[in-house]
Amino acid sequence: MPGRIFASDALMEVVALGEAAQQVANVAHLPGIVDASFAMPDIHQGYGFPIGGVAATDVENDGVVSPGGVGFDICCGVRLLGSELTVEEFSRHRDAIMANLDARIPRGPGTGAIAPASLVPRVLSEGAAAAVEAGYGWPEDLERCEERGASAGADRSALSERAMARGRGQLGSLGAGNHFLEVQYVDEVVDPKAAEVYGLREGTVTVMIHTGSRGLGHQTCTDHLRRMGSAMARHGISVPDRQLACVPVRSAEGSAYMTALATASNFAWSNRHILAHAAREAFADALGISVRDTGMHLVFDVAHNLAKIERHSVGGVELELCVHRKGATRAFGPGHPALPEDLRAVGQPVLIPGSMGTSSWVLRGVVDNPAFDSAAHGAGRVMSRRQAKRERSGRDVAEDLRLEGVDVRPGSVALLSEEAPYAYKDVDEVVRVCDIARLAAPVARVRPLGVVKG
Repeated sequence: MPGRIFASDALMEVVALGEAAQQVANVAHLPGIVDASFAMPDIHQGYGFPIGGVAATDVENDGVVSPGGVGFDICCGVRLLGSELTVEEFSRHRDAIMANLDARIPRGPGTGAIAPASLVPRVLSEGAAAAVEAGYGWPEDLERCEERGASAGADRSALSERAMARGRGQLGSLGAGNHFLEVQYVDEVVDPKAAEVYGLREGTVTVMIHTGSRGLGHQTCTDHLRRMGSAMARHGISVPDRQLACVPVRSAEGSAYMTALATASNFAWSNRHILAHAAREAFADALGISVRDTGMHLVFDVAHNLAKIERHSVGGVELELCVHRKGATRAFGPGHPALPEDLRAVGQPVLIPGSMGTSSWVLRGVVDNPAFDSAAHGAGRVMSRRQAKRERSGRDVAEDLRLEGVDVRPGSVALLSEEAPYAYKDVDEVVRVCDIARLAAPVARVRPLGVVKG
């Protein structure tokens, strides 16, 4: 199959410098792949698949599933809260709000969580609904979450004891690396109709949360990569890169991975849900009002590291496909039956974070998406973390952001430079390409006011 990269000339100059384009070509060799190996405009090098990679395999014709097409951070994604709070109101309470968030949001590479370990088995089986029953968030949040915050087919017995052990102390935590909780404001609305449906108005405060399944997901990916590596020979599978270890979706090993994937995804849905509850509480406490009175509603929660069974038309024939999205967001257009009724008129919210100090975007899904209803998931890196650290110190980056009016609360000041704005592509250019390529259409731009970094 061909490889297709959605990019402008400026973005392709960056792609040409690394190995990501070769990874697009490698993915095109997966057994059962249909149409093409795709890459979103935020493409950069990943494990096996490029980050920003999309590939669909024909389930009924020995199509495979590959953990490299999901990534180690299973069901990593973004959740966006909207509010009626104005920038001026936030500014008057900035110090108290940011101090509360700093104190309430666990982050860093190890343990530390909002929810008790006793809740982990329930959320693995039931997803975010179990978190709601335990007192975190509101039932209506589930309507604005991909899959209503619960992946079908989950079974906690599918996870290794090592994966369970790594997750017990991490439910309700950001983690490290590029994960964050960012307080923002709506800077510009470009699609008033969709923005009204999403509850976004210019000058109002939003909160964006980016994290995933933490150590539990990482261990689950590691476990199944090991099993698939030894199983490929039995299935007669050969791939150009050992990082693309894969097996037929309908095989015993494929079914085991899909079950474990759904279970780890339930942890991730719940993790973001619980963090959003803590953010609401932090605002309410600083403002001296109830959590309900904050008016902080869920715009949407969408994953960008998943493999899902979906039906799509390929060459005029509807097929059951395993759609891998690795650093790529589901982007269903208007009228799609999987969307909640109140979103069907305008399409699914698509959330594209930029980087600290730059804008992020809310887009919407469109009809006739050329890449299995997928869009970019962020700005995409132009520098490795090692390169970024050589450019500036973490303290320098923190001072730069402070001068720009962004209150940064890092888990580690030394590591802050790894996620500096200069390490990422121009998110506005990424969004422009998404729009031109009919991957998703812009709705509103948001800008940062304060960041809690992993």
